[in-house]
Amino acid sequence: MLDDLKAVVELETHSYDKAMLVKGLREIRARAVARLGTPDDEILHEGGQHGDILELTYQGTAPGTVLMLCHYDTVWPTGTLRSWPFAVVDDKATGPGVFDMKTGLVQSIWALRGLRELGLPHPSVRYLFNGDEEIGSPASREHIEEAGIDALATLVFEASMDGAVKTARKGVGLFNVSAMGVEAHAGLDPYAGASAIHALAEVVTTLAAAGSPERGTTVNVGLIGGGTGRNVAAGRATCGVDVRVSDPAEMERIDEVFARLRASDPRVSISSTGEWNRPPMTPNPASQRLFKEAQEVAAGFGWLLDEAAVGGASDGNFVSALGRPVLDGMGAIGDGAHARHEHVLVEHIPERTALAIGLVSALA
Repeated sequence: MLDDLKAVVELETHSYDKAMLVKGLREIRARAVARLGTPDDEILHEGGQHGDILELTYQGTAPGTVLMLCHYDTVWPTGTLRSWPFAVVDDKATGPGVFDMKTGLVQSIWALRGLRELGLPHPSVRYLFNGDEEIGSPASREHIEEAGIDALATLVFEASMDGAVKTARKGVGLFNVSAMGVEAHAGLDPYAGASAIHALAEVVTTLAAAGSPERGTTVNVGLIGGGTGRNVAAGRATCGVDVRVSDPAEMERIDEVFARLRASDPRVSISSTGEWNRPPMTPNPASQRLFKEAQEVAAGFGWLLDEAAVGGASDGNFVSALGRPVLDGMGAIGDGAHARHEHVLVEHIPERTALAIGLVSALA
């Protein structure tokens, strides 16, 4: 498994490097075929400028299908590997994308290998490998939703939360706000101008106040810019906003906040663009039953399996919003997603793979 992990990590697959995404997906397919044989069904969906989407289906010994979701893109730019090569030191495997989420991808392949070698009954397994998850899955969303609609369960091999599976995730909205003002010399004609920056400062305050900790809603203005000089009333200013919601009803409230944004100076116009990238993943009854099944499997091994709610989103959000059973965080135990201390604990890789083997067999 570590050999497979090393091979996958060493093919860098930054979300915006199409050429490397193509090479990475080719390697992933080769690894799957080497471990599992030729799939019974195979579909390649073109991703356009984004990573392509590959579906591989392997026939089971029992009715139904389990969908395994694995993204192969990472946030790390091509070339990161030169200063941060894959390595295993003191039971920690490190390298760009090793935690998010290439270890989980490898575990998913070996889970089916394990089911076969142990002779356990299991439904058919459909893999969906997509290369655009880190940027919101713009090309793969429709294929994820379609692939999960008839599945007995969808297992997302994103990293765990310290071993806990993820049963709830926040929804994500990505928005941009623009202010258009009137330029003027700040010294010679200070009252002729209408500063877009001053107006945007008001907007930022309004947006920050729209957050609601008691509802699980956060609003973060993470980018801001504008103006042409310190002695000029700014004619234009923009900001980028990240919104996270736990309650689907909050999406409508936040939409209204953006729609009502106004500047106190009527000479400045405010406009906003953007969309809800992912709906919240809330524990629907089918997913709750799936988690209980996973707990029973873990208990059979003598493990206590916990659940966690997290602020980050994943492709599991799309499946959950359709009311389908989904369990996220089936992947690695480690830490450091999107950070230079990204790593996985090697000793837990077999354990997490065994959990997937047991759960898929239990669904037979």
